[in-house]
Amino acid sequence: MPLITIRNLGVTLGTPLFAGLNLSVNAADRIGLVAANGRGKSTLLACLTGALEASEGEIIRARGLTIGHVEQNIPPALIGATFHAAVLSALPADQADSESWRVDVMLEMMEVPEALRARRLSELSGGWQRLALIARCAVGEPDVLLLDEPTNHLDLSRIVRLEAFLNGLPREAAVVVASHDRAFLDATTNATLFLRPENAAVFALPYGRARAALDAADAADERRYQRDMKQAAQLRQQAAKLNNIGINSGSDLLVVKTKQLKQRAEKLEEAAKPAHLERSAGAIRLANRGTHAKVLVTLEDAAIATPDGSLLFRTGRQFICQGDRIVLLGLNGAGKTRLVKALRGAIAGAPAEGAPIKGASAEGVSAEGGTGAGIKATPSLVLGYGDQALADLADADTPLLSLTRRFALSEQRARALLAGAGIAVEKQGQPLGRLSGGQKARLGLLVLRLTEPNFYLLDEPTNHLDIEGQEALETELMAHQATCLFVSHDRSFVRAVANRFWRIDRKRLVEVEDAEAFFAEAATD
Repeated sequence: MPLITIRNLGVTLGTPLFAGLNLSVNAADRIGLVAANGRGKSTLLACLTGALEASEGEIIRARGLTIGHVEQNIPPALIGATFHAAVLSALPADQADSESWRVDVMLEMMEVPEALRARRLSELSGGWQRLALIARCAVGEPDVLLLDEPTNHLDLSRIVRLEAFLNGLPREAAVVVASHDRAFLDATTNATLFLRPENAAVFALPYGRARAALDAADAADERRYQRDMKQAAQLRQQAAKLNNIGINSGSDLLVVKTKQLKQRAEKLEEAAKPAHLERSAGAIRLANRGTHAKVLVTLEDAAIATPDGSLLFRTGRQFICQGDRIVLLGLNGAGKTRLVKALRGAIAGAPAEGAPIKGASAEGVSAEGGTGAGIKATPSLVLGYGDQALADLADADTPLLSLTRRFALSEQRARALLAGAGIAVEKQGQPLGRLSGGQKARLGLLVLRLTEPNFYLLDEPTNHLDIEGQEALETELMAHQATCLFVSHDRSFVRAVANRFWRIDRKRLVEVEDAEAFFAEAATD
C-alpha cells in the first residue's frame, strides 16, 4: 500500500502552478522533485504535509503516517536554540526525556563537531543551520522525509556527506527531495518528478537518465504534433479543392465529402497537443568584450593570507590566458575566497585588505598583505565580478536603480532588460531584499552582462539558480569562450564548464588534470 497517494492534484495561486498531478509515494522511494524557480516545488511539499490545502484533487496518507519536512528557512522559534536543543525538541516530550541518546546518535551520523552542538543556531553558518534542520526532522525516523533544497549553503564535503546520510537511511523510509543540484539528485534518487503546470512527468530513474527520457518524450510529442498539424493542413487543402470542384459541378456528393474532410481536420487540430514549452524564469546572457592580450593575469608566487596575516598558501607562478575557464578547488578554509578577493583587489588597483604576512620580508609581501604584489593584470582587462551574496547590490536599492545608477540606460531600456531577466514590472521598484534568490541571481548576472567584461571572476555563480538557469549560464560561458576563474560546489557545473583545474593543497596552488580526484576525496575527508 502506498504511503501517500496523490490524485488529480492541482494548485492555483494567482496562476496555475500544477494541475492533474497523480503520484504514489511508496516505501523505499527516493523521488527527486524538479521544476524551475517559483513553479510549485515548495507548494507541493507543503500540500503533502497538510500545511497547505490544494485547489483541487486529493492526497491520501496511510494511517499513522509520520512526515518530516525540512523547509528552506529556519523557523524563528528555533534561531535562539542550541544545535543539540533544536534537534532534541523535535522528539515528543516523553521520548525526549528517556531517549535523548537518539540526538547524540544523529549528530554523530551527521558528523557535527562537539564544539558546535552547544552553540546557538543564530551563531552558526547557513550550512550548519541547514544540517540542524535535517537532523531535527530525521531524528524521529519519519516514514517520509521531505527535503526542500537541502544542499543550500553546504560546501562540497557536506553535500557528499549528506548524500551518504540519505543513502544510509532505512530502506523502508521514503524521501522526496526538491533540488537544483543535478549531481546530488543523481546520487540520492531513484525516481524523478518533473513538475509542470499540466502533464507533470514521472520517471522511475535518477535525474540524469530521467532528463534524457523527458527530452526524448518531449521531442516525440513535438514530432507527433507537427505530423498531426501537417495532416490537418493537407485535409483542409483537399477540402478546398473538392469544394471548388463541387461548386463548379454542382455535385452534392463532393459538398458532403468536403464537409467530412473539414471535420476530420478539425478533430485532428483539437486533439493535437503541442510539446511542453517551459516558461522561462528569465533569460541569462553574457557578453565578452574581447582583448588582444593573450595573458590576462599573472601570479608571481603571491602569498594569500588571512586578515590577521597567517599564510594560507602561495600561488607559485601561474597564468590566466584568454579562453581559460579555471575552477578553484579546495576545502573550506583553504583560502579560495581570499584568492578571489586578492585577484579582484589587484585588478581593480585597490589596496588589499589584511595585515602583513607574519614573518614575511618586505620583498615578499602578498596580495593579501596590503600591497597587491604578486598579482598582475593586463591593462586591457575588464573585470566582471559576481559573488554568491551579491554584495555589490544593496538590499535597500531597487532593481531599477541598480541598473540606472551604474549604467547609461534610459528607464525604458532598464525596465525592458529587467523584464527579460525575469523581474516583473511590479518587482522593479521594490527593494532587492524582497526578490527571491533566483531573481537576485539573475539580476546579478544581468549586471555582469552590462559591464561587458573580458574576464569573469565568479564565486558560487549557480547558487539560487534553477537547472534551466545553470544550463543557460554554462551555455553562455562556452558560447562566448569567456575567460573566467570561478569557485563552485556544483559538480555538474564544474564538469560542464572548466577546462583548467587549480587546487589549493598543502599551502600551495597547483594545477591538476581534472576535478574528479578532489570530488572523491571530499567524500572521505
